[in-house]
Amino acid sequence: MGLDITVVAVDWERLESTPVSERLALLEEAAFPDVDLDWDAPPEAGWVWPEVAGPHWCGRYAFRCTSGSYKPHFWAGEAWEDVRDFAAPALRESLDGFLRGLFWHDDPAPPPLDGLLHGDPGPRRPGLLVACPPKAVAELGARWATAEPLLDGLREVYAVHAARPGGWIEDFDAFAVLLREWAAVVGEAERRGWGLLGLPW
Repeated sequence: MGLDITVVAVDWERLESTPVSERLALLEEAAFPDVDLDWDAPPEAGWVWPEVAGPHWCGRYAFRCTSGSYKPHFWAGEAWEDVRDFAAPALRESLDGFLRGLFWHDDPAPPPLDGLLHGDPGPRRPGLLVACPPKAVAELGARWATAEPLLDGLREVYAVHAARPGGWIEDFDAFAVLLREWAAVVGEAERRGWGLLGLPW
């Protein structure tokens, strides 16, 4: 058993207007409504919008090649650590800012909004993996707008310094696919003026 991640875009005003003690249950119910599952259905991919009365206020993003595991995100962060010194300065600066807000942590500081859903995290209830209010989401969008046109310039140095054949993120293409999915997540949240959370389940 490893760590999972559930990424949700959230109407921040709705979340903050809910008492702290009720927020986690509210998100769980919205992200995974209690409905009969079709075990023969193909895996979910992309945005999953729960059926709710009134306007949507929360959506869950199902990454296409991760099976819900945090491991691909972790290994993409490790790959960036291996290759970033060889990136063009403009790409390094913008991708540092983009990935640092999501899954690459180059310092030991915890996510900044850990008290948003509950009290101190512990072994049975780890802290948030991603915590980006709407302003931070907009900043991530700006970082990606700079990084995306430069990303393919990493292909050759990635093959030399960061490729892990057979791993979760085995080559540049897998790395780029995951980053572009994160960019889609950020873009949709930014379009709605919402925040992002990465829940550890």
